[in-house]
Amino acid sequence: MLDFNQKGKVVVTFKDRFAPYVEQELRELGFKPKNINRTYIELYASLNECMTLNLHLRVASHVLFEIKSFYLHHADDIYRRVKALPWEQYITETTYFSVNSHVENDSVDNPLFVNVRVKDAIVDRFRENTGIRPDTGSNYDGAVFQLFWKETQATLYINTSGETLAKHGYRKIPGKAPMLEALAAATIYASDWDRKSPFINPMCGSGTLAIEAALIATNRYPGLFRDHYSFQHFIGYEEKVFQELKQELEKKITQPENLEIIASDISEQAVLFTRENAGTAGVEKLISYETCDFESCTIPESDSGVIMFNPEYGERLGDEDELADTYKRLGDFMKQRCAGYTGYIFTGNMGLGKRVGLRPSRRIEFYNGTIDCRLLKFELYKGKKSE
Repeated sequence: MLDFNQKGKVVVTFKDRFAPYVEQELRELGFKPKNINRTYIELYASLNECMTLNLHLRVASHVLFEIKSFYLHHADDIYRRVKALPWEQYITETTYFSVNSHVENDSVDNPLFVNVRVKDAIVDRFRENTGIRPDTGSNYDGAVFQLFWKETQATLYINTSGETLAKHGYRKIPGKAPMLEALAAATIYASDWDRKSPFINPMCGSGTLAIEAALIATNRYPGLFRDHYSFQHFIGYEEKVFQELKQELEKKITQPENLEIIASDISEQAVLFTRENAGTAGVEKLISYETCDFESCTIPESDSGVIMFNPEYGERLGDEDELADTYKRLGDFMKQRCAGYTGYIFTGNMGLGKRVGLRPSRRIEFYNGTIDCRLLKFELYKGKKSE
C-alpha cells in the first residue's frame, strides 16, 4: 500500500514559457521548487500534497509522483525492468490503468510500442500472481502511469492528475478558437494585475480571460469544478482527505468589494457564451457584460487597472489585411480612452502587433499551441509620461 503522507520527488509539468507562473503558484501555495526548467518544476511532496496541487494549480498540465528511476539502454529491456516493480502496492488487479510515455532513445521509433510494453509488464505480473488481468486502455479514466526515457535514463511516475489540469472544467461552450484556460491564467499573472482594480476584456469571445480574472480575484481554484483525478485510483487513497480538501477550497473563496470586471464583444452570441460559461464557473454576477464594438466598451475611471485584448491574428481566424486596421484602432482606443490603465494585446502576429502604433514596454513570450506569441504591454500614462 502507498503511504500518501510519504514525501517523494514530484514533477509538475506545463507548457513551454509557463515556468514563471507555475513557480509563482507553487510558492503562493507554500511549496519550495527545487529545480526549475522550461517545461517542468521539481519539488518534494507527498501524494496528499499532490492532491492539493491538482486542486489548486491553474497553469500546470500534470503532477507526477516518482515511482523509480533506473538505467535503461534498449527497448528490449523495458519489459523486464518494469515487471520487476511491485505494482500490487500501487493498484489492484481490478484497477483500470493507462500508460503514457515520452521517449528519446535510438532503439525506439514509436513511443506507442513503449506504452504497450509497460502495460504488458504490469498486466503479466498481476496475471501470474493473482490470475486476474487488469484492464488497460488509452483513456485517463483510472490510474495513469507516465514514463520519461531519455538516452539511458528512465523514470516511471504516477501521473496523479490524469486528464490535463490546463482545462479548468467550467467552459462548456468554447466558441471559436478559444484561449486555453491555463494560457489565459498565465497571461493574467504576467500582467501583474492587483486583483482589485478594474479588469477590462473587450473582444471577449467565450469569456475565458474575464472568467479567469474573476476566479483569480476571488480565490476560486480549478478543483472546484472537477471531481475526478488519477490519484483516486491508487491504493492508499482516502476519499475523506479529498473531500476535506474540497471543503477547504470553498472556504478560501473571497468576495472583493467594488471589483469591476467587464467583458464585451460585438457578437451577441459571444457575450451569451461568456455569461453561460461564467455561470458554470460561479462568477456570473462578478462580471458586467456588454454587446458592443470595443471602441464603445465602458472604461471605469481609475488610476490603475488592466485592459486586455486577445484579437484575431490571422493564423486561425481573420484575414491579416483586414486585421491591420483593427490593430491600429486598438492602439488609438487605448491611447484616447484608457489613460491610467495598463494595456495588453495577446497576438501571434508580430507584424500586426506593430500596427498598434504604440511602443510596448514589454513583449512577454508565450505559445498558443505551436504558435509563437507575445503579450504586448503598453503603459497608458495620464498626461505626459514625465508627469
